[in-house]
Amino acid sequence: MPTLMDGILARAQRLGVPISVHLDLTYRCNERCVHCYVEHEGNGELATDEVTRILKELASAGTLFLSISGGEPLLRGDLFEVIEEARSLSFDVYLKTNGLLIGPEGARRIRSLRVHEVQVSVYSHRAQSHDGITGVGGSLARSLSAIRLMRSLGQRVIVTHVAMRGTEGDHPGVKALANELGAVFRIDPTITPRLNGDDSNLELNVGRRELVEIVRNPDYVNSVEEYCAPPAPADVATLEGVSCSAGFTHCYIAPNGDVYPCVQFPLLCGNLRERTFKEIWGDSPRLKELRAARNRDLPVCSGCSHLSLCSRCPGLAHVEGDMWGPSAADCEKSYARTGIVPSGSPRLAEGKFRYWKEDGIHDRNTEGTEFR
Repeated sequence: MPTLMDGILARAQRLGVPISVHLDLTYRCNERCVHCYVEHEGNGELATDEVTRILKELASAGTLFLSISGGEPLLRGDLFEVIEEARSLSFDVYLKTNGLLIGPEGARRIRSLRVHEVQVSVYSHRAQSHDGITGVGGSLARSLSAIRLMRSLGQRVIVTHVAMRGTEGDHPGVKALANELGAVFRIDPTITPRLNGDDSNLELNVGRRELVEIVRNPDYVNSVEEYCAPPAPADVATLEGVSCSAGFTHCYIAPNGDVYPCVQFPLLCGNLRERTFKEIWGDSPRLKELRAARNRDLPVCSGCSHLSLCSRCPGLAHVEGDMWGPSAADCEKSYARTGIVPSGSPRLAEGKFRYWKEDGIHDRNTEGTEFR
């Protein structure tokens, strides 16, 4: 049954309202996570007054949900000033942080500003593995300390586990840790390619056996699609719809003011130092091109049996060379859920897939592989 939020999002799409925006405030970070999409050597970060202006422009455009991240946003001395301004504009604020800089006073400040939720990534419940990914000794202990501080004040905290090579099989342990801390557990089996076009970090995507365990287990995902029967053919509503909110009701703003459809969609649409948000959102040729197409216009995916349930990401497809084509990572998810080869995936239709061996990305014939 459709929820009130479903109705709000549908209306936002009809009206072209950017209801959700992800804002990275800084390239700088006190960790060096092996999979990170951010270039930490970047410069030209927006000043406080520029951020304040942009927040007002977003409010005027109808944005309701604002995710603030980085890099590590707490490395900005003005973070709480920015959040305070956002809250004064009635944004529902979500904060993404590694927590290393959150002490008792910071936790109280976050709580007093009524941040909706704070998301902290925990890559493993084992310190050696987590710290190996972040490149910072003791980082797991410090992140967990921050979570405990915030939870002691009643702050909603999300523990996000990015599943990747090197931590296979750790998601039950991270989930148990989140339960112990009184935090919400979420798992993400998709690596985000770097904004500079370097997609070598995609080699960190988990193998199929791990992916099957994640996408079919209700303990790790909010909903599990039925995988005992073939997916139903797409109906008219699906064909007339779009696969993703990127560029329709959502966008990403980089620390230097560059605007993209999404953090996973490195298609530059303008810069907020050169044009207002309203001008970019309404007039960008690239956004107009993106919005012109519907699922029925996708030359490959429109005929795929998985279309109605697929989580197709046009940004990942764009990184692979064609934003109108299939995304290998999402074809993999659909295959892992159902055990049925997506007809829209040439690679899988040929009996090949990615992300199997421990030493990187390979193609391998699927014959003899068990999925059920």
